[in-house]
Amino acid sequence: MEFNIKSGTPEKQKSGCVVVGIYDGRKLSASAQSIDAASRKSLSNILKNGDLEGKLGTTLLLQKLPHVPADRVLLVGLGREREFNESAYRTAVSAAAKALKSTGATDATVCLTELPLKRRGAGWKVEQAVILMNDAAYRFDRLKSKAPQRKAGVRKVVLAVERAEVNAAEAAASRASAIAAGMSLTKDLGNLPGNICTPTYLAEQAVELGKQSGIKVTVLDRKQIEALGMNCFLAVAQGSKQPPKFIVMEYMGGKKGSAPVALVGKGVTFDTGGISIKPAPEMDEMKFDMCGAASVLGTMKAIAAMKLPLNVVGAIPATENMPGGNAIKPGDIVTTMSGQTVEILNTDAEGRLILCDALTYVERYKPAAVIDIATLTGAMVISLGHITTGVFANDDALAKEVTDAGDSAWDRAWHLPMFDDYQEQLKSNFADIPNIGSRAGGSITAACFLSRFTKAYPWAHLDIAGTAWKSGAEKGATGRPVALLAHFLAKRAA
Repeated sequence: MEFNIKSGTPEKQKSGCVVVGIYDGRKLSASAQSIDAASRKSLSNILKNGDLEGKLGTTLLLQKLPHVPADRVLLVGLGREREFNESAYRTAVSAAAKALKSTGATDATVCLTELPLKRRGAGWKVEQAVILMNDAAYRFDRLKSKAPQRKAGVRKVVLAVERAEVNAAEAAASRASAIAAGMSLTKDLGNLPGNICTPTYLAEQAVELGKQSGIKVTVLDRKQIEALGMNCFLAVAQGSKQPPKFIVMEYMGGKKGSAPVALVGKGVTFDTGGISIKPAPEMDEMKFDMCGAASVLGTMKAIAAMKLPLNVVGAIPATENMPGGNAIKPGDIVTTMSGQTVEILNTDAEGRLILCDALTYVERYKPAAVIDIATLTGAMVISLGHITTGVFANDDALAKEVTDAGDSAWDRAWHLPMFDDYQEQLKSNFADIPNIGSRAGGSITAACFLSRFTKAYPWAHLDIAGTAWKSGAEKGATGRPVALLAHFLAKRAA
């Protein structure tokens, strides 16, 4: 989808469709007022008939308004004007994007980006519009024998802003297009089934991305992983016939020798739970257990397109977790790459086992900061639902950077506690540390486990178990937290 920024009058736009907002109570936004005046009160007269009240997210498509050159005018309900905030803006833009798909328009002028919004300028509104409209256009039907027939859809979008805001809006549109492309890659990888998106396939996609984007990619096989002493990672992999892969991506856009930021993504391409097998209902969704890895690939794609002047390393331990004859068993003890021993009490707590070795591996880069991204705990879904990503950190300043980036991107995250008291739950009679604590505070004790391997650098852990994918009728990967990570890295680069 192509986006352009323009300042001008909506009533003069020669467009397949002009999109304007209507507040609750049939109150016209400024752009709607302009069209109403040009069409000699046509909008006001139509609204008086009660076809649209202005309820948030409702739409009404009008054809061939008099004295308006646009083929169509799409009215979008904005809700109460005094309650119009970021969430309402995003709802309105999403509603417009969905409504546009059902028209025959191939181009559109969206005036919602001119709506006044507290705390947010044109750049934020434009970025959100670009990401949301790309998300609405996203389809994953490549594996259907016959792809559903759909209208061509909107291919060109003009986003309207004030003249003084054109430069900021153009920069935002460029940034948002890069982020949207990264999110699309993340969604594609997440949506693929486990029989296609194996560790080998994930490694191949990383290599292909490296060729396209100038990123150095190294893929280590089982023997090389063994030589590194990554025994926890290998313990998870040993129950599967699919060979594990350790993927390392190096984007060196910053000064030579400057400390990189490392992103570590959990890449369990299918998680049965191993011997501690999961219940059958919704187990198919465990193909999404590699969304942390997918978000690292998506973020690398985005920052390469943005040409960020920053050094970034991505590390992905990729494996299946299967209950094969050679699978790890509850009670097994394994020595990690760091030398610490782990008693595996639950084989379904496997994400932390592959991450701990990857977190040790990235020490060699002497990183300025490390962020791991993982669909780690079901407890996170209970804590924060499907709205907010959980953040844990050994450095409060880094945690604030991450949550601020989430607010800026509207890919929101929340900093949870990781007090030393929680470490008391991680005690083993037979090894240095067990891989689980009690059920209470499960997300926190999982983060505490990972913290044992992050003493050498500032570290943050993003638990995306509730935000990486949707279930139900809209089942599919969300592409989160690519936007958060891109904003974090862009701020670091600046």
